[in-house]
Amino acid sequence: MNYIDLFAGAGGLSEGFTRAGFKPIAHVEMDEAACFTLRTRAAYHHLKTTNQKNEYVKYLKGKITRDELYKMIPDKLMQSIINLPIGGGNNPKIFNAIDGLLGKKKVDLIIGGPPCQAYSLVGRARSADGMKGDQRNYLYIQYARFLEYYSPKLFVFENVIGLKSAGGGQYLKNMETLFLQKGYSMKLFTVTSENFGVLQNRRRVIIIGWRSDRKIQIPDLEKIKMASGHQVKSIFSDLPVIEAGKGKDKFLEYTSKTNDYLDKANIRNGIDVLTQHVARPNRDRDKEIYRIAVEKWNKNKERLKYNDLPERLKTHRNRTSFFDRFKVVAANENYSQTVVAHISKDGHYYIHPDIEQNRSISVREAARLQSFPDDFYFEGVKENANRTAAFKQIGNAVPPLMAEKIAIEIKQLQGLK
Repeated sequence: MNYIDLFAGAGGLSEGFTRAGFKPIAHVEMDEAACFTLRTRAAYHHLKTTNQKNEYVKYLKGKITRDELYKMIPDKLMQSIINLPIGGGNNPKIFNAIDGLLGKKKVDLIIGGPPCQAYSLVGRARSADGMKGDQRNYLYIQYARFLEYYSPKLFVFENVIGLKSAGGGQYLKNMETLFLQKGYSMKLFTVTSENFGVLQNRRRVIIIGWRSDRKIQIPDLEKIKMASGHQVKSIFSDLPVIEAGKGKDKFLEYTSKTNDYLDKANIRNGIDVLTQHVARPNRDRDKEIYRIAVEKWNKNKERLKYNDLPERLKTHRNRTSFFDRFKVVAANENYSQTVVAHISKDGHYYIHPDIEQNRSISVREAARLQSFPDDFYFEGVKENANRTAAFKQIGNAVPPLMAEKIAIEIKQLQGLK
């Protein structure tokens, strides 16, 4: 079965559906850097299926350029990455592009979720009007227009927990009413990524919608309990020691063989080329705070509270909230804190647990916490990868491992084919 991915980001949701055997028709995304990531991932899947994986390995090793990689890919595949904002006058252009890719085929699924900032609890707390005037509150209307135009059998809509309470719950009620008007029933699930084997405490809303004229028994995603049985240290164990501001984009060697978790989660999946193990530089003051935070955790499993710091290390005026703005990614826990897009601005909430490295986590470590495979390369607009762009894409993504498990459940549905 095929699918269209709307608001695709870096393609975490799509990666899971592709691994489960679904075929992408198009990805629609407004962020230019994320679209380069999607093209590079499309190149990977094409070269893998045509037994040319070695060409992709050359790219990961820096032996060929991005342009040289893309020249190996059919034009139609490159055209399937549509770099346009959804809505307004762009929709006819997007429909036209997708129609050209579809030919006479019908769309089986639409997947994806609009940007979550307008529904986010943190976003609303920081906004003067609680994000009431933010147009992103209404992007579900654009989603409904794609449902109406393509009439897929099913859709999968992902978003933050805050969607349930945004606007006092009215946005969600309006969404359900609109989808019903377009001919779709829906069911909402509150899920946690750790229950799908991801080493991260990431709570999200998954809405599965189906055409009301079809009798489909939707699986209960909240009953899925596939905890990995591993600790967060599994994602650090084979990576080279690097200092703040150090590391290498293309490429480093692993320091040990893979482990059980990395194998099962498909993180190390046969292409043993480590890229983007790059850490941001940290100021001396921040590194002193990191050391305090790691020592507290390692000695007593105690989290650092901002107001407990020596006065000389405090630079924030806000002393009444966000006390845990400095937080260790604890190696001896079953899951980490949620990886969010703010990691692109600073790494204070994602301190590496090794006090000797004394830094925030690298791009690759963040990607692993999100369950992205190591052969997944996050692009910038320019050819040399941009660390900030990569962190942003990772923080906004759906964990591919969770997406894959959901896709497998959907694939088994009676009445869908």
